[in-house]
Amino acid sequence: MSDNDILDRQQVNQYLEELPEWRLVPGAIAAVFQTKTAAAAIELFADIASAAELDNHHPDVDWRYNILFVTTTSHDVGSQVTTRDIALASKISERAAALGAFARTDLIGVVEIAVDTADVNEISAQWAAGLGYKEKGDGSLADPNHRLPAIWFQETQTPNDNRLHLDVWRAHSESQPVLDELQQTGAKLDHESAPSFVVVTDAQNNRFCICTEKDR
Repeated sequence: MSDNDILDRQQVNQYLEELPEWRLVPGAIAAVFQTKTAAAAIELFADIASAAELDNHHPDVDWRYNILFVTTTSHDVGSQVTTRDIALASKISERAAALGAFARTDLIGVVEIAVDTADVNEISAQWAAGLGYKEKGDGSLADPNHRLPAIWFQETQTPNDNRLHLDVWRAHSESQPVLDELQQTGAKLDHESAPSFVVVTDAQNNRFCICTEKDR
């Protein structure tokens, strides 16, 4: 595979204009398809597997009754989105449409765990060993089986007292209802870095971020 197959963010966004079922998430593109029955979901799962075998490019698929969560990335070039991912996404969308499945972009999401630290190297190996994770090229840690949340380290000389927080990734197009609901609960919202991310502080001063792909 050539490095020329790797797509930058602008190129991915251009391709996704033709694939409205898909959204950009950290290091991948993702879609969620809902079918009328569990049997139809299994049939779509089989179709996805068939397309993946033909392309020799395999997505992560999570089956939940009549819903399939699908994520594709190219691990052989450091978990980046490539033309192969776009081609596979197009085939999956075609098969989903043929089976009458509909996209649930509101369900697309990724959760990462962020750790504030003044020295990444001092703690990274300990987290990797404890979780059985592998270090990625950008210094973050990932589950080799692609099931559990990624860990990344936010290096700062002034770590927050609460050093752990969650980054909850939602598609920008689907993020406003989440922010509206948070506002209704009384959570404090810091929009200074929006739309890239909004810092949420709960009633006990715990923090998490609602992150989107916009303006990254």
